[in-house]
Amino acid sequence: MRQRTLFDVVQLLFLILLALLVLVPLLWLVTTSLKGPAEDIFSSPPALLPSEPSLQAYVRLFQDNPLTTYLLNSSIVSALAVLANVLFCSLAAYPLARMRFAGRGLVLGMVVATILIPFQVVMIPLYLLMVQLGLRNTLLALVIPQAATAFGLYLLRQSFLAVPSELEDAARIDGCSRLGQWWNVMIPAARADLITLAMFVFIGTWSDFLWPLVILDDPGLYTLPLGLQQLSSSFSLDWRIVAAGSVVSILPVLILFVMLQRFILPSATGDAVKG
Repeated sequence: MRQRTLFDVVQLLFLILLALLVLVPLLWLVTTSLKGPAEDIFSSPPALLPSEPSLQAYVRLFQDNPLTTYLLNSSIVSALAVLANVLFCSLAAYPLARMRFAGRGLVLGMVVATILIPFQVVMIPLYLLMVQLGLRNTLLALVIPQAATAFGLYLLRQSFLAVPSELEDAARIDGCSRLGQWWNVMIPAARADLITLAMFVFIGTWSDFLWPLVILDDPGLYTLPLGLQQLSSSFSLDWRIVAAGSVVSILPVLILFVMLQRFILPSATGDAVKG
């Protein structure tokens, strides 16, 4: 019993140390953004907490930069990418999970194999396709590559496989079509995985830098990562403003996680209803 207690204490101390290693850089970022203009942020030894807390960096961030435009563009692109991913991946995953047809395993294998292909390999063909479609310098060009992912399809297929077939049988007896079974049975049952997929897609789209850098030239269409890059490349570089911009970019992700984490349950199968 004593050995078990000692092991628990050591495990707790290790987890606390790990949490500190993760949180200290974030805390440093926040405190740097709150330091006043007269405070030396490169002092030695470095001061973690600001001696004179100030919001001037955030005021200058929004006054001197079109940050609202960057936030709006990122929000539109991320929201559309999440909606498209949840819709298309769930529609594609349902027949792969619940229907029997020739070549189903081959189709699934080919889709999953695309996970191994780096985005840099398909970036140039994708860029040429966007140019031919006349979508260069449009927000739609940022949404299309994220509209459906192999990871999302595979995740939802595995989730649909875990749904009891009795729920489908009951919905079929009540007169539900295949589309009705997908909507009334599979979607509620896979709620946890749908929210997980939505969070992954949102974070990936919100923080994407490479593809917007390639496809966008118009500063009015820049997303938040591109806008923050403009801050760090200016001649009058102020690390307080860069830190403030980084904090602003992190906040939506944290808020989304706090809002949605209560919906992620170990099993959501009981949420399925008959149509």
